[in-house]
Amino acid sequence: VQLVESGGGLVQAGGSLRLSCAASGRTISIAGMGWFRQAPAKEREFVAALMRSGTETSYADSVKGRFFIYRDNAKNTVYLQMNSLKPEDTAVYYCALSIGSSGYDYWGQGTQVTVSS
Repeated sequence: VQLVESGGGLVQAGGSLRLSCAASGRTISIAGMGWFRQAPAKEREFVAALMRSGTETSYADSVKGRFFIYRDNAKNTVYLQMNSLKPEDTAVYYCALSIGSSGYDYWGQGTQVTVSS
């Protein structure tokens, strides 16, 4: 299984970005997908998750109402739409895929998101 993120970059505070995570080797429609992020000198933290149903989602409190996770089964890709970005959203963002009932089994290489004030 390979996960490849894209869509990161530099954006001003208040702006938007859409991250993509293209999966190969596993159909995401039967997997749970998640986005995590890690800022410099901080632990990796959960951002958002999309359950196998494709409709049930979960978000960190810090991004609720601003970030949205969804998938395109035809493209085998999961997205993270990020709106109203803040400087504290600056981090490397990783997508992950879960096959089992707990935890994530596969991770992407990450994409950098930098939000300037």
